[in-house]
Amino acid sequence: MSSAEHPVAEHPVAESLALVGREVAGVLEQLVQGNQQALDALAALLADAPRVFVLGAGRSGLALSMTAMRLMHLGLTVHVVGEVTAPAIGTGDLLLTASGSGTTHTIVRAAQLATDAGATVAAISTTDSSPLADLAECVVVVAAAGKTDRSREASEQYAGGLFEQAVVLLGDALFHALWMRSGASADDLWPRHANLE
Repeated sequence: MSSAEHPVAEHPVAESLALVGREVAGVLEQLVQGNQQALDALAALLADAPRVFVLGAGRSGLALSMTAMRLMHLGLTVHVVGEVTAPAIGTGDLLLTASGSGTTHTIVRAAQLATDAGATVAAISTTDSSPLADLAECVVVVAAAGKTDRSREASEQYAGGLFEQAVVLLGDALFHALWMRSGASADDLWPRHANLE
């Protein structure tokens, strides 16, 4: 890494926080402006599914695990794929995936297996043209760089960071919308929080 590529900043952490904030604000604005139908469709799929399974690789998977926890707090039956207590997916279930490229082999294979089992697939991705998108009933496109995009055109951040941040915030927004629709109070949700901590 050359200093010409990354000039030394006077306050590097503060400047990096400002950069992240600007990029996140931009990608969220794009989500609001360009994906309202897909966002509404994803919320409806989550609300109507008897069970929700979440799957992502690496940091995208961690981001979706946060969403799984919030959906559980709301009272949905949610499983993180790969956890030892996750059951078989079946007819009517929803597999919610996150893959920037839409080509991650394990996620595409799981999506195919899910559709073969009669489940519905939804995808959060940077593209609606991929093997994963072809299997998904609903695709929410996030205008962020994938992890292999080092052009710095879509994001100054490293290796899909903006995409993963957007997945976390999108998950929180989906939870919040479903919570508001449910009419439940914060006190209603609280008993579902872990109590073995």
